[in-house]
Amino acid sequence: MSQPNILLIMADQLAPHFTGAYGHGVVQTPNIDALAKRGMRFDAAYCNSPLCAPSRFSFMSGQHISKIGAYDNASEFPASIPTFAHYLKSLGYSTCLSGKMHFVGPDQMHGFEDRVTTDIYPSDFAWTPDWTRADERIDKWYHNMQTVKESGQAMATFQIDYDDEVEFAARRRMFDYGRDATKPWCMVASFIHPHDPYVARPEWWNLYDDADIDMPAHPEYAEDPFGKRVLEGIEAYTKPLTEAEVRQARRAYYANVSYFDSKVGALVKTVEEMGELDNTIIIITADHGDMLGEKGLWYKMNFFEHSARVPLIMAGPGVAQGTNPTVCSLVDLLPTMVEWGGGNADMFGMPVDGQSLASAAGGAVDPDATAVGEYCAEMTGHPVFMIRRGDFKYIHCDSDPAQLYNVVEDPFETQNLAQSPDHASLSAEFRAEVDTRWDAAALRATVMASQKNRFALNAAMQAGASEHWDYNPPSDASHQYVRNHMDWTVAAEKLRFPRV
Repeated sequence: MSQPNILLIMADQLAPHFTGAYGHGVVQTPNIDALAKRGMRFDAAYCNSPLCAPSRFSFMSGQHISKIGAYDNASEFPASIPTFAHYLKSLGYSTCLSGKMHFVGPDQMHGFEDRVTTDIYPSDFAWTPDWTRADERIDKWYHNMQTVKESGQAMATFQIDYDDEVEFAARRRMFDYGRDATKPWCMVASFIHPHDPYVARPEWWNLYDDADIDMPAHPEYAEDPFGKRVLEGIEAYTKPLTEAEVRQARRAYYANVSYFDSKVGALVKTVEEMGELDNTIIIITADHGDMLGEKGLWYKMNFFEHSARVPLIMAGPGVAQGTNPTVCSLVDLLPTMVEWGGGNADMFGMPVDGQSLASAAGGAVDPDATAVGEYCAEMTGHPVFMIRRGDFKYIHCDSDPAQLYNVVEDPFETQNLAQSPDHASLSAEFRAEVDTRWDAAALRATVMASQKNRFALNAAMQAGASEHWDYNPPSDASHQYVRNHMDWTVAAEKLRFPRV
């Protein structure tokens, strides 16, 4: 196979459970469904950390977050870490990012040749958590139930403004690739929806009726210590939700999933209009999911299925039609894209933690595949680890009792099997694997030292010690459209696609 184009479309906070492609009976996602029908749907795909920035840094680098210091939403993503954008560029690709990637630090490109929008969130150290006060709520920027209570409709929000720009900028650059047509390209279009606030425009809200909105299957508050800390952090105990508020938030979330699906449709249509559909691999995924009321939890920040699992759908040349139960995670996408681009592990600057899914996209199944997750951010004072293999998921934190679930038989994780005599051997094996993979005490000390450093740096930055790192897309109006130094007929011919 010659080097295919790659269009990777990423949602923010989209649990696969809430899409038609993964079997939800209410949520309308016709464009994602169509890709799943002609491609491969992965049914056990996970993020490597259930929080925006850490998840994205592991996705970009193919590395677990403890290896690259990507602990939380204010951890710097070092410029010295190679990404799939670096590798694809080395393989001859044009590479572009349109939308969110939550890069923290002065490097706001990380291997992309072009970046056509700014980011939606801060790029500095202001959002650093404090493990010396792990039980205290961070009021300035932390989620709470007021966000859920204010769900509903609006004509415009900062998130709608952003995603409309992401779509426009991605489509325009893709047509530029079509006009040039000299080398393969990789476009990453990364949207903020359906991330909270759960607020939707009327045309998407009106796709649904209140009576059709299903409620959480298990709304009772989580009983595990980590779940309880997250419940405390999001103020679930002190700001309880009514049934109507839960239903309204879920309706708005479903509406915004459909809005995201429309963006998928627009980008796929652009590929069709470019005449490149047969030479383009399209990937749909997300950085993490959303609990959306299961176990009384909202948003993410835990390793339960609705938070930690992500959609992963591939379609295009070399991709078979079907579904695949192989356990996988976002770190696997870097080696997959490198293999598609004609590269191999010999070009890696550092060994990656992921495994290529190219054969799995062709239909191969690996029953022994493993997904690993790490959480080192808010509402914990110790690292939290997850291992998913086969039918089972194991969750460990030094301060909490272990959790073991058969997520195939018990998808809502209602039965913790860690202390079950019938699963004692399996639980012991997982615990031994945790001890082999991680030095939890050393990692905790490293995380806390990083936080202390960033507190000091943030104080200096707020006092004006450095320029803002927020990305400002370059623009030169003197070379756009038609200007006096151009022949307008030449410009018209050059920018018309297809050419006459």
